[in-house]
Formats: sequence, C-alpha cells, structure tokens
Amino acid sequence: MTERRTREIAGATLTDFSPAALLSAQEPVILRGLAADWPLVAAGRRGPKEAMAYLKRFDAGRPVVGYTGDPAIGGRFFYRDDFSGLNFDARRVGLSDYLDRIVAHLGDPAAPSFYLGSTDLDRYLPGLRAENDLPLPPPVEGRDPALASIWIGNRTTAATHYDMSNNLACCMVGPRRFTLFPPDQIANLYPGPLEPTPGGQVVSMVDLRAPDLDRYPGFAEAAATAQVADLEPGDVLFYPALWWHNVEALGAFNVMINYWWNDAPAFLDSPMTTLLHALLSLRDRPAAEKRAWAGLFDYYVWGDSGRPAAHLPEQMHGDLATLDDRAARRLRARLLERLNR
Repeated sequence: MTERRTREIAGATLTDFSPAALLSAQEPVILRGLAADWPLVAAGRRGPKEAMAYLKRFDAGRPVVGYTGDPAIGGRFFYRDDFSGLNFDARRVGLSDYLDRIVAHLGDPAAPSFYLGSTDLDRYLPGLRAENDLPLPPPVEGRDPALASIWIGNRTTAATHYDMSNNLACCMVGPRRFTLFPPDQIANLYPGPLEPTPGGQVVSMVDLRAPDLDRYPGFAEAAATAQVADLEPGDVLFYPALWWHNVEALGAFNVMINYWWNDAPAFLDSPMTTLLHALLSLRDRPAAEKRAWAGLFDYYVWGDSGRPAAHLPEQMHGDLATLDDRAARRLRARLLERLNR
C-alpha cells in the first residue's frame, strides 16, 4: 500500500474554520488540533474510563444499536468467510451498558469486537454538542442541517466504503487511520452487493490488511492512488462525498464524532434511487441503446442544467423547469405514477 499522506493544515483554529473552503478543494485534508480543546478529548487523555464516564453523563437512556463480533474477526466488521451473512451480531442495547461491556475487556488481548456506529448525537447524547461542537454555519434556506453522529468502540475496522455526503471526522479518543481512495477507483475496489451491507453502504471486497491481488488484481491500481490520514485525538479530517475510505480505530477505546452534510437543496431525491431505477430500466438493454441513453443523460442531467429548456418558451418548460420544492413534488408524483403502473 502507498504511504502517500493526506494534506495537512497545522495549527487550524475554530476562528478560521470554513467548511465552504474545504469543499471547494474537493480533496481530503487534515485540520491538525482543530478540536484539541474539547472536553471529550481531554477526558480521553486521562484514560478510557474517564472518557466513558464523561459520555455517560449525556446518555438519554434510549436503546442504541451495538455491533458485537467474535475475537476471530480481528475487529473487521464484514461478511462471513462463506458470505452466508454478516460476521457480527447487531442488537439494541443501552449505551451505558454497552460502554460497561467495553471497559470489562479493556485489558483482554482476545476481546470481542465492539462497535457503535453512526449514532445520532442529539438524540442519544443530548447536550454533548453544547461542550463539543464545530461552529458550522447555519444551513442555507432549503438545505438540511449537518447531521452529527458519534462512533464508539474498541479496536475495529470499517471496511472500505463511500458515503453520499461530505464528511468532517473529528477524532476524539484513541488514534485512528483513514485510507482514502478517489471516487474514480470504484472498479479497482471491487464493490460488494448493494444489500445486505455491514453498515448501510456498499463496501469494497478487498481486505486492506492482506489484499488478494490474484482475486482482485485491479486493486494494485487503486492502491497507487490511495492516501493515508493518521489522526490523533483533537484532529479533524475532511473528505468529500463519494470518496472511498477504510477506517481503523487503533486504541483500546475509541470515539469519533462526525458531521455529514450535502451542498444541495433538501428537495432533491437520493442519487441512489436513480441508480436503482437505472438497474431496472437501463442496465440490461442492448449496448447501442445504452450508448444512446448516455448521450441523453449527458444532455439532460450531467450538462448545463439550463440548456435543455433554454430554447423553449417558459410555458413549455414543464419537467425541465428549474427545480424548487413544488416542482420536485410534482416530478416525484409523476415518477410514482409511472413506477406503479
């Protein structure tokens, strides 16, 4: 694997923090020490038990989904060896009880793998953000606010995957390593099934700890494009939507807070809906037809959004009109009508 390092900004401060500037670069970047003064980071520096005690102060008492795997999986939450299912158990648990299970195995070299992923911070740990938060600008009218989540566990690995949102990953407790690949490496990462998935998103079938190049030869090309971001508590990593990332939590106890956001109107549908519909309507058509449809998509979707209607009088724009909430509702209703035929 490459040892190309993610670009860093040393001495980043909350005063000059600008998500818009990060997004414009469309490249991962580490903001060293941006969250170093947060109380959760300070608690973690005192030790895992102190960090857990701090988190328990905010436990709302709502059950969370905890993932638990046998020691044999080595912390990598994935599929079973025979692909008959997932290699871990997912159950609703009390947050504080789950933390107690982790602490009971802190000194155990053969500990089970514990992982609490993507848990809504405001719902399950209300008040934590009042003391530990990035000063994100208020959402532009018509756009959803950023979603803040927390990730907790012992030594675990989240298999290489992508998210559909931009991400700010804040390392709170324990060191963490991200290995990142640009979106155009999808074929060389050998994506798994669309469902089921270990954590909601499609994952690469390549194990970065021991890549099988006989089975996945294209991964050598992906590896040449990879970059590594090693984070210490207080560091923040930004990476854009659709960048593939493998995440290793390296401490005996690890906590991360992240923020997901999209720079797009809230009325837009998920592109995954489009992909699923394309599998149904386009994938298995003759190659010549697919090439022709690619030209139509270039014109209507990938190109200048105003061009298809530019030569038409306004009263004839119809579905080609500039989208707003009302137009999106109308278009969604038309789609549902066609799908239900």
